[in-house]
Amino acid sequence: MALPLYRFFLLLYAAAARLLAPFSPKVKRWVQGRQGWRHQWQHKLAEAGIGAQDEVIWMHASSLGEFEQGRPLLDHMRQTYPHARFVVTFFSPSGYEVRKQYPGAHAIGYLPFDHPKAAGEFTDLLQPKLVLWIKYEYWYYTLQAIHSRDIPLLLISGIFRPGQPFFTWYGALHRRMLSFFSHLFVQHEAAASLVSAVVGASRVTVAGDTRFDSVCETAEHWQAFPAVEHWLAGAARVVVAGSTWPSDEEEIVHYAKANPGVKWIIAPHNLDPRDREDTLRLFQHPLTYSRLVQGNAGQAPLENVLIIDNVGMLRYLYRYAHISYVGGGFTGDGVHNVLEAAVYGTPVIHGPEYAKFAEATGLLEAGGSFVITNSLELESLLEKLWQQPELLQQAGDAAASFVQKNAGATRRVLQWIQENRLLTSSKKR
Repeated sequence: MALPLYRFFLLLYAAAARLLAPFSPKVKRWVQGRQGWRHQWQHKLAEAGIGAQDEVIWMHASSLGEFEQGRPLLDHMRQTYPHARFVVTFFSPSGYEVRKQYPGAHAIGYLPFDHPKAAGEFTDLLQPKLVLWIKYEYWYYTLQAIHSRDIPLLLISGIFRPGQPFFTWYGALHRRMLSFFSHLFVQHEAAASLVSAVVGASRVTVAGDTRFDSVCETAEHWQAFPAVEHWLAGAARVVVAGSTWPSDEEEIVHYAKANPGVKWIIAPHNLDPRDREDTLRLFQHPLTYSRLVQGNAGQAPLENVLIIDNVGMLRYLYRYAHISYVGGGFTGDGVHNVLEAAVYGTPVIHGPEYAKFAEATGLLEAGGSFVITNSLELESLLEKLWQQPELLQQAGDAAASFVQKNAGATRRVLQWIQENRLLTSSKKR
């Protein structure tokens, strides 16, 4: 995409956001979060006591998933560089709204919308000594501003596939954006081979995916939910369905209605009130988590479906599952994070759209997950797993083993940063 077309894309994007804001709470938060960004960030930095003399480490995450992917590195860097100040930016409200109070960063806010002047002013305001860019989301002017100021810019857990603009005849601008990175840490050899042809092999390291470290740390510091445990008391068969879309819920609903002895915990991907009402109407005798904690639950035998109507619980809820279902596999975007479930040693089921995700492909090859294409296959698979506990156990063990074997990316990236002396502050002696 040539630069003039990119500028035109930015204009259309901003205009569309303003037009849609009155009709979409999420878009409205996106727009409002960037209004008066200079004043907002000046206030955030002043409140955090961050000044020009400080060693600032800036991590950018597109949304919640990318933040969780980068969080292990952020947490370990905070221990290694205790005098540094950490700033986190988000592009999406779904990430910012959930993690805006994250105690591991000194200042958290929205990334200003990409613009030559705004990008330069924002970078000068932060004056970072190191920038960590998680997985993807490439904004030309922001990346250029960082690069032009000779600030080390690292891509963390990058993933690349043939057919992406970087590797096409029309992808000159995208290749230019890759050239702005000082070093790229990618998830696997195939990605390294692709991107090395653009930036050179010396600037690429296969470090793995930091999400493996993230889910391991989540499991290690697991959080219990007493109300959920009370609701599940005595349940011999529990399925946790996370990040579900309507297309997933339509595959689930018949089995849930026909098998009241199986308890389902369903955490929809979209918590828009209208979508939540559609989900509640779809299931028979559903119970919301907010009703449960308020003590408004009805008769437990009638309520075998618990709908989670908040954000932030899912990564812990998978531990309650005998079998997990991960949503998104019936959408064009593809399946969501299978590792959040697999880390607990639970077999994972998902829909057919998974090929773009190395972790989903790897888990399937390891025997820790199963793919279904319709509700009949889901019902048949569930019954098979219930009736063959040895298969259930085998798949669960394979899932946990897959996660453990692939952990360690955070350590590799941190070791590279230390060896290349990108930061001057160090752990207290």
